[in-house]
Amino acid sequence: MAEHKHGEMNTSIQEKTFDGFMKWTTWSVIIILAVIILMAMFIT
Repeated sequence: MAEHKHGEMNTSIQEKTFDGFMKWTTWSVIIILAVIILMAMFIT
């Protein structure tokens, strides 16, 4: 097996994937909260 050296792994693809996931999660939460607030204002 090849020897593993700590800190030499290329993580750029993983960082881009995580950034995309965080953006998607943030926007999803914002939209869900907006829908809940609008429902509270107009349905009651």
